[in-house]
Formats: sequence, structure tokens, C-alpha cells
Amino acid sequence: MFVDKVDIYVKGGDGGNGLVAYRREKYVPNGGPAGGDGGKGADVVFEVDEGLRTLMDFRYQRHFKAKRGENGMPKNQHGKSRAQMIVRVPPGTTVLNKESGEVIADLTEDGQQAIIARGGRGGRGNSRFATPANPAPEIAENGEPGQEKDITLELKVLADVGLVGFPSVGKSTLLSVVSAAKPKIADYHFTTLVPNLGVVETDDQRSFVMADLPGLIEGAHSGVGLGHQFLRHIERTRVIVHVIDMSGIEGRDPYEDYQTINQELEQYNMRLMERPQIIVANKMDLPDAQEHLELFKEQVGNEVEIYPISAVTQSGLQNLLRSIVDKIETTPMFPLYEEDTDQRVVYKYTKKADPFTVEQDEDGSFVVKGHEIETLFKMTNFDRHDSVQRFARKMRRMGIDQALRDLGAQDGDIVRILEHEFEFIE
Repeated sequence: MFVDKVDIYVKGGDGGNGLVAYRREKYVPNGGPAGGDGGKGADVVFEVDEGLRTLMDFRYQRHFKAKRGENGMPKNQHGKSRAQMIVRVPPGTTVLNKESGEVIADLTEDGQQAIIARGGRGGRGNSRFATPANPAPEIAENGEPGQEKDITLELKVLADVGLVGFPSVGKSTLLSVVSAAKPKIADYHFTTLVPNLGVVETDDQRSFVMADLPGLIEGAHSGVGLGHQFLRHIERTRVIVHVIDMSGIEGRDPYEDYQTINQELEQYNMRLMERPQIIVANKMDLPDAQEHLELFKEQVGNEVEIYPISAVTQSGLQNLLRSIVDKIETTPMFPLYEEDTDQRVVYKYTKKADPFTVEQDEDGSFVVKGHEIETLFKMTNFDRHDSVQRFARKMRRMGIDQALRDLGAQDGDIVRILEHEFEFIE
């Protein structure tokens, strides 16, 4: 089964917890704090593996959770940081943020890597908090939570040439005779259900990769037929080979087919029309094909390259293949996403997210939200009195106490952070 789009969940490893510990050595009175820091959690890294061709594996595993860092140890020993979690993807995979649609990474070359979710840093042990005023602190941090994301993986096949056209115009037959690919061929529409790839070699020993895509029909860009879900695979191709049934054996007009397919390509993505397009007049071995070809040439004009062939009898193929290779060699890659080629570092102002927000719930309790306060909460060890006091001081400095008062919080009211409840005390 060919799978080219999946939704998955990834989470970087949490950092290890810091430790509260003290030196316990013979003849060393008042040993002092000796709690080590936790180790860093593992990053989730996607790496391109050219041996993969589809996203099939992700249908069976959709959750990827990296290992958390090791906890800190006595004698100021730090916990072990975890090695990266490598997730292998096929070349041509685009990683998108599921919620915003933002492109996180575009992975095309074998061995290319991208960090998708970073692991959290390790929490600090109590030796980090020692001061002259508090030489024996009972404070240690929990590890920072790793990033978690819902992402979408899209596979856009890496091919130099994409075959487009209506169903049953002979795209699969053409691919089968010019390469070693064995696509399914039959005399009914939508025989091709998934993209097929084949390596084509010309008579002058030049080669390229050709993709046979499911047939397009009118309205494909908006979801009609099979073609819309595979139009994305044309985006990486350098040259589009437009196959037309010149025999008209199914009662369709070749020129109307030509216009319809180009409209679909244009409406799906305007940049598809920037690619060089070669017109293949197929089925020239059938009656009336020559007459239709003469009329077609008059209708499209002289600017369009047309190559009459018969995929079944294999006539005219070498001229076509040589022309395709020449076009590939003179056509640069089309970047799918805008890339900043300027090497200078540009600093842009981005408004920092509010550290917290305070809202009153329907039940009268107050809810405190925000990435900064929630991260601080998760990294606080509430089993230690000193850690709780530190958390309360930080909340006060952030202005949360005053924000609660401004909303009308009184002594004894419930304050909620994540799933935990506290009592507001003046």
C-alpha cells in the first residue's frame, strides 16, 4: 500500500530531575549540598533513509516519545543525557505543524536530519542553589518537559519527470516500456491508484527518474476523482510530460483534454505552470490519430513541443527521451518553499508570549495558564518545602498574586494550574 500522508505525535524526552543530597563522609562535618543535576532528555530527530519509499510504517506507529534524562545522583554526579531518537523517513518527506500548517522541515537528501521535538534540560540539584545566606538548600528542580507536537508528514515523490494526463491515455504503458517499472495496465479508468516510479536510461547513457501519476479529471484540484490526492507529487518534478490520447477513441477531444489538465495544474498551484512541459501525442498507431494531431497543432500553435509516439509499438520513444533529458539538464530545481539565500543574520522583533493569563471559571475558581508558568510548575518539586516557597516567590514576582487580586480573588478561593488546585491566601 502506498501511504503519502499521515498525522503523528512526537514528544522530546523530559529532562532528568535534580537531587537534594548532602555529603556524608567520615571526618567531614557539615558536608554541605552535593545533589547532582539531571541529564538532558533525548531529541526526536527525523533522518532521511533512501531505502524507504512510502510512509507505510507510520500507519502502525503514530506516537514517538523519546527517553527522559537520567536523574541527578549524590556526590554532585550529573545524570546521563539521552542520545537522540532517530526516526527514519523516505526522501521527499515534508514535516508540517498539524495545527498551523507551518513547514517544520523539508527532507530530500539521504542522511539529512532535522530536530522535530527537542528534549528538556535537566533539573538542577541542590548544590546549584547554595548561597552564603542559605548554605544547605532543600531545593532541587524537576527536569524540563520535552517539546510535544502533533505533526503531519507529507511525501512528495522525488522524480525528475512527472507524467500527467487523463485516465487511460497510456501513461503507465509509456513508463513500462521505457523503464523496468511494472505498473498495472488495464483498459479501464483509474487503473493507476498510486504513483509509480521508474528509472529511464536513454540510448546515449543518460538517465532520469520518471513518475507515473494517477489520471487527472476536471475538478481534480478541488478533490474530484483520484488525482487530487497525488497532485502534490508533481511539485518536486522539474519537467512535466503531458500525455494526450491523440486517437480520440473514447470520444474525447485532445485539445479540450490539454486545456482541462493545464487548468487543473494551474488551479492546484500556480508555480506548476512555470515548469517546462512536453506534449506527448500517444496512440499514433490508431486510425484518425494523424488527422487529430494536425488539428491539435493548429489549435495550440508552434510554441508547444509535441512528440508523436506509440507506447504500444514503441515508435518515436528515443526522440522523446532525449528531449526530456535535455530539458532536465537545463532546468533548475524548483524550491517548494521560499528559502532565504542571504547568509546574513536578520534579527526580527517578535512579541513575546505573555508568561501567564488568569481567568475566572464558571465554578468561581481562578485558572492560571501560560507556557512560562506551566513549565515552572512542572519543574518544581512540591515534596520539598523550600521548593514550594521558591515557587510562591516566583509567582509573586511574575505578578500572578496581584492579577488574582485584581480579578477579585479572596482568602480561601481556589486557584488552578493545570490539573492541580491551590488555596489563595492573603
